[in-house]
Amino acid sequence: MSAGEPGSGLGAVVGVLATTVAMGAAALAARLVRPVPPHRIRTAIRDREQRTAFLPQRDPDASGRSRPRAPGRLVPTAA
Repeated sequence: MSAGEPGSGLGAVVGVLATTVAMGAAALAARLVRPVPPHRIRTAIRDREQRTAFLPQRDPDASGRSRPRAPGRLVPTAA
């Protein structure tokens, strides 16, 4: 079998080589990315907490909201 014939395995070798090069490039890129400083993470968490400090959906006693019914008797409904 010569290198140009089908079944010679050249395609498999090229595929494995391309995969290896891609994985090496991904590993190198992962090492070059700088980590996020902890103070930026804390600031982001604090800002998100301030944006979501009051959610009317979570306050059942807010004005204009009806009180939830207590579990008990079933209310007959129109059929």
